[in-house]
Amino acid sequence: MDPPFNEMYNTLLYKQITNTENNVPEVPFSFSVTAVVEEVELPVIDVSLLMDGDKKEREKCKEEIASASREWGFFQVINHGISMDVLEKMRQEQVKAFREPFDKKSTSDTFSAGSYRWGTPSATCLRQLSWSEAFHVSMTDISDNKDFTSLSSTMERFASESEALAHTLAEVLAEKLGRKSNFFKENCERNTCYLRMNRYPPCPKPSEVYGLMPHTDSDFLTILYQDQVGGLQLIKDNRWIAVKPNPHALIINIGDLFQAWSNGIYKSVEHRVMTNPTVERFSTAYFLCPSYDIVIECLGDCPVYRNFSFREFRQQVQEDVKKLGYKVGLPRFINHVY
Repeated sequence: MDPPFNEMYNTLLYKQITNTENNVPEVPFSFSVTAVVEEVELPVIDVSLLMDGDKKEREKCKEEIASASREWGFFQVINHGISMDVLEKMRQEQVKAFREPFDKKSTSDTFSAGSYRWGTPSATCLRQLSWSEAFHVSMTDISDNKDFTSLSSTMERFASESEALAHTLAEVLAEKLGRKSNFFKENCERNTCYLRMNRYPPCPKPSEVYGLMPHTDSDFLTILYQDQVGGLQLIKDNRWIAVKPNPHALIINIGDLFQAWSNGIYKSVEHRVMTNPTVERFSTAYFLCPSYDIVIECLGDCPVYRNFSFREFRQQVQEDVKKLGYKVGLPRFINHVY
């Protein structure tokens, strides 16, 4: 069932190698092992008030969404419109999918080639290794799937309802910036939005290996449904904190594109997933992304970032990961004119 982590990464796991010998550049400070001071509960927002509340309640809810996006870059939503039946079915189906033999998962034609991923092929040291496996599937790949299985139908329903929620939240955030709220419906197409099912197997060296390396998301918004195992951590006030799981909530986080589009008002925050020595962890994420050729234009008279297309951003991220072993992201697009 598990990918062959031990066989593939035997040298990294059980032998001492140095970065200088392998010509590996120094990794960012956030990759170092740092003590987590506390487990916190992210801001919790009842988004049903956007539809069912009176004018005052709606405006308060919108401000809470914007405030959490400015101050945390992460928040939780309850009464979000996705039923527990759908969420539980999604969890059951992804568990079944990951329980398949590794050979079957890695050669499956259920989705497009390359949808199944595991580990970090480019890893040259433990800190660049992600101890996880995933199905990373585009929305169109889900809806166009002719093999109408329980998995594909569950993914389609979860993805469609997540898509609607993402658009609602994105429109609120655009409105609070004074920008066009219909931007996302006009420019975020299904073929560039993704659903990612994750599994984090038990790891023999949890203090040294990440489930998912520290990173920011290369999208506008991410919606995350996770189990109650825990392991998600993020940076707040220059320190790592652990996110306390909430069984009734979905986690929302701001992506790089929203940070650039808002001129740094909304924060795309670095986060990571820690491994567990005995317990596996599951999560499913939806990523709201624009069409590849859409240009991200920074808000304001003194833009922090230069204009760039989503295609250019993705290509730069891929080049950095291949060359450096990690993503650089928005610092590559700083506007040096100002």
